Amino acid sequence: MAFEGLADRLQRTMKKITGKGKVSEQDVKEMTREVRLALLEADVNFKVVKDLIKRIKERAIGQEVMESLTPGQQVIKVVKEELSELMGGEQSKIAVADRPPTVIMMAGLQGAGKTTTSGKLANHLRKKHNRSPLLVAADVYRPAAIDQLETVGEQLGMPVFSKGTDANPVDIAQEALEKAKEEHNDYVIIDTAGRLHVDENLMDELDQIKAAVKPDEVFLVVDAMTGQDAVNVAESFNDQLEISGVVLTKLDGDTRGGAALSIKAVTDKPIKFAGMGEKLDQLEPFHPEGMASRILGMGDVLSLIEKAETNVNEKQAKELEEKMRTMSFTFDDFLEQMGQVKQMGPLEDLMNMIPGANKMKGLKNAQIDEKQLVYIEAIIQSMTKDERQDPSLMNASRKKRIAKGSGTSVSQVNRLLKQFNEMKKMMKQMTNMPKGKKGKGMNLPFM
Repeated sequence: MAFEGLADRLQRTMKKITGKGKVSEQDVKEMTREVRLALLEADVNFKVVKDLIKRIKERAIGQEVMESLTPGQQVIKVVKEELSELMGGEQSKIAVADRPPTVIMMAGLQGAGKTTTSGKLANHLRKKHNRSPLLVAADVYRPAAIDQLETVGEQLGMPVFSKGTDANPVDIAQEALEKAKEEHNDYVIIDTAGRLHVDENLMDELDQIKAAVKPDEVFLVVDAMTGQDAVNVAESFNDQLEISGVVLTKLDGDTRGGAALSIKAVTDKPIKFAGMGEKLDQLEPFHPEGMASRILGMGDVLSLIEKAETNVNEKQAKELEEKMRTMSFTFDDFLEQMGQVKQMGPLEDLMNMIPGANKMKGLKNAQIDEKQLVYIEAIIQSMTKDERQDPSLMNASRKKRIAKGSGTSVSQVNRLLKQFNEMKKMMKQMTNMPKGKKGKGMNLPFM
């Protein structure tokens, strides 16, 4: 995660103040000093840090916190709310045209990931909102950009409007808009040219495209790994082009996260999406509150729900719940669930989204070895259909056959069978549990 260093430091700082029955002004000063240093280290704009610390201090020393029964927790609540507000407060959704198509213009410097992000956005709109976007190749200066967008379109099975490198980008954008109306595409995503730096020619062309097609959104794509440079680029583009939102790429990389925490404050434009990996399904709507929670180790329920809604079939989920309740959950069902979980992204990222997971015994700083899932799949796939439906059929010779077929040992097969049975019992308890009661933690059968 992008904020790993910042998150570790802030979580250590917050831990010192959490359990305090009484919080003094000196405690708040020490805490805000640590927060300030952590933010500056994460490459957050120093003016932004100064204003943020001032607001946190004022609220944390206020009567509402000091006289609270849980002042330590109130201070953390203040820090979380202010971090969330710094990044925009609430999710900023795409503006939709009164009459389709909705036009989104993608701008940014060369190398920021603009072309790939255009494809990711089109994929998101189709998967999440059941839309039919048209991708437009308007970067005529870099033939590779046109080829790349056409390749992305082919991978996604989506139309790409292109007129090659000899056409005028403004004409391309206008003709693409007409084409979208004819073909009933409800979104038009225009991949414009980039440069290695902000220059007059680039801005003139972008201004002309903007004037010609009157986009509903102008998204600036910036590389989160460039830190404060990303903020400076955003400020320049916003001054000259009047962007409507920002898409941060490589937010999953080894970056300190300063750009995400500074851009909204500097440009007054929201972060709309975040690229969380190289795959075409790794673009997430940006939830400021969820990101603030993740930074402070509180999870990100909104993003987790969104991932689940995108990847989990509702009908299958209801059928699964019934199977869990009646204890008729089989290895076939488990295999299907593993596939859906894997589609949601790396397990470590999912664990970061679960509230309190970082505090659970055995999970804090746990390195989840996803290779183990391969062994589990191999064991299940080496079973016969009857064995998957009824694991009680397993005798010594069957287990030996399964171990040999899956490239594992009999002890690994036994372990999976034991944990699977325990999981089924736990599932039944959880589905039959009265609302409001807490159940025990469930161990998934990871070997």
